[in-house]
Amino acid sequence: MTDYNKFRERMVNVHIAARGIRDERVLSAMRRVPRERFVDDGLEEFAYDDAPLPIGEGQTISQPYVVALMIEAAEIEPGDRVLEVGAGSGYAAAVLGQLAATVYAIERHATLAKLALERLSALGYDNVHILIGDGTHGLEAEAPFEAILGSAGARSVPDTLKRQLAIGGRLIIPIGEQGNQKLFKITRLSQDRFEEHSLGAVSFVPLIGTHGWPEEDRAATTHVPGKAHGQTLAQMIGAAGEDLPAFDNPAFGAMFDRFADRRVVLLGEASHGTSEFYQARAAITRHLIEHHGFKIVAVEADWPDAARIDR
Repeated sequence: MTDYNKFRERMVNVHIAARGIRDERVLSAMRRVPRERFVDDGLEEFAYDDAPLPIGEGQTISQPYVVALMIEAAEIEPGDRVLEVGAGSGYAAAVLGQLAATVYAIERHATLAKLALERLSALGYDNVHILIGDGTHGLEAEAPFEAILGSAGARSVPDTLKRQLAIGGRLIIPIGEQGNQKLFKITRLSQDRFEEHSLGAVSFVPLIGTHGWPEEDRAATTHVPGKAHGQTLAQMIGAAGEDLPAFDNPAFGAMFDRFADRRVVLLGEASHGTSEFYQARAAITRHLIEHHGFKIVAVEADWPDAARIDR
């Protein structure tokens, strides 16, 4: 029988806390919500990978780190009223339900909304309400909200959502075309003053609706060819890259702890021939074997060298 509690704890420790999420209430909420209950049948074993998963209707359940990042940035207090735009599987709404007094989550796909409601009801979330509709309109009847989270990427910050924030309220939403999105935190300082702060690059499905992307633009916003939105493939890879410490620095191996729960780790195809590549590959392999119990190394190598290692 799969021990999901163990996987959930590892997810929080390795993929979330180790990457800078510090709010203990957020970490505790992520430890309590059974993510395997919010993925499609057959995908449960991948529920605690730090990766998005398909949930139908061309939508995804966001990777756990991004969910934690958004919720931490929203600074949710126990008495807050929260709106989520794009309920999807219901997972983020469940985490929000652990932190806030009341959560409203809007989903435009009726089939996804129905599934999310069934999951949340089965788990006893009576403070989370799932609604079907165009989330770009917000939910004027229940406004103002202390926090609003957009779980899909808008072309620009919807004014409708900004105006439904309470004074001091926070809107967390990805902005831009897919392949060139940034996550923004918008804080309402007064009736007509807002403060914006970028939280870094992200990748979300497009926010479709009156104040988002039109339905007919959906294909264009979800397709990312080799050169998209003014960026080459090399530029997009470069933007996603992370600097590595020196090979003899203990932090070097720790950079790869996030892959501890993977079945297979592929180590590079683009750096053959450099001594640094071979040093890095050896250091990463050694760390995964010594600290995370990896047992098989498959190598594309010259036969005499491979035979010597095999012996």
